[in-house]
Amino acid sequence: MSSPINRSFLGAFSIATLALASTALAQSPVKIGVLEDQSGEFAAATLPKVHGIELATEEINKAGGIAGRKIELVVYDTQSDNTRYQEMMRRVLQRDKVDVVFAGFSSASREAYRPIVNQFNGLAFYNNQYEGGVCDANMIVTGAVPEQQFSTLIPWMMEKYGKKVYTIAADYNFGQISAEWVRQIVKENGGEMVGEEFIPLGVSQFSQTIQNIQRVKPDILMTLLVGTAQASYYEQAAAANLKVPMGSSVNVGQGYEHKRFTPPSLANMHVTTNYIEEVDTPESKAFISKWRAKYPNEPYINQEAENSYHAIYLYKQMVERAGSTDREKIRGVIAKGDVCVDAPEGKVCIDPKSQHASHTIYLAQVGADHSITFPKVWNDIKPYWLGDAGCDLTKSDPSAQYTPSNPPPKG
Repeated sequence: MSSPINRSFLGAFSIATLALASTALAQSPVKIGVLEDQSGEFAAATLPKVHGIELATEEINKAGGIAGRKIELVVYDTQSDNTRYQEMMRRVLQRDKVDVVFAGFSSASREAYRPIVNQFNGLAFYNNQYEGGVCDANMIVTGAVPEQQFSTLIPWMMEKYGKKVYTIAADYNFGQISAEWVRQIVKENGGEMVGEEFIPLGVSQFSQTIQNIQRVKPDILMTLLVGTAQASYYEQAAAANLKVPMGSSVNVGQGYEHKRFTPPSLANMHVTTNYIEEVDTPESKAFISKWRAKYPNEPYINQEAENSYHAIYLYKQMVERAGSTDREKIRGVIAKGDVCVDAPEGKVCIDPKSQHASHTIYLAQVGADHSITFPKVWNDIKPYWLGDAGCDLTKSDPSAQYTPSNPPPKG
């Protein structure tokens, strides 16, 4: 039997141990997994995402971290390979035990890793423009979605150029679902779809597609092409003297084709984007100045770079308000509906029902010399469709992706 002195000693020892453990926890870093393509098909668009995360992390750590805890980045190159996304997601959640993961460029990569995040009850930020529809409590989306991009772009272009629309799109879920949005919005605005083609990823020859477009003479060509190979379309179309006004939700804002290709390949392209480096505001200029000081050789600061940058600040606010990195406590903060940051693009807020971001939407028009003008800006465009359609993550979590033809069940 222990003596009273021994029990007293053990009690004091336990209290001291708990105090040390508490101090160690307070001083332990907030670990953020970063799974992005630094090589492979999508690297040109995604390397700036890694840099945006690094820049925000450096700023926050210099200012004292998240609630006094430094951020530690655990970075893997997923090489534009969906199998690697699955392997790396398991690694960061199981072995590295990160608090949150920032992951993925293509929708195919997101859908490859999303079941794994759900399996391990993790939390992932998808900082990418995409086709919309993901209603999943384990996901926070900071990229723009169709109701922010197509609902603004297509009516504007139909009024300016005409109502006959032709779509060429990457043949996977991004292109297919985005094309469905185009069809719906064209119909709602009294237009006509005169053609639609789905192009497999990796295809780089477009002579037949160009002939098809020339034959039907559309007023507007919606280009929803993805990756280095498919971007070959633009120079080929220019060489064929195809001058149909183009609209897109991805070009310029992601792959900065107006910088990579010789004018006038992207002439008369119109893109709705939440950020590109030509945005001429004091906030954007300050952001670019900081960026160029750290990354002087960066080819371009795209919308995904800015999304990833401000996503770190959104996560910082969530953790500090929750007093924890626990997913459910963070979701409780999001449910209040007032998680917002002042980003380089303007104010960004997280919708509590869908966990998607509101955005300023800039209509970027490419000139013959590949200069950018902004004929229209829409402020504070909310990601309204999912919530209006029936997704409400404050009440239930279906962990599903929906489309206009397959909306969430009501109630």
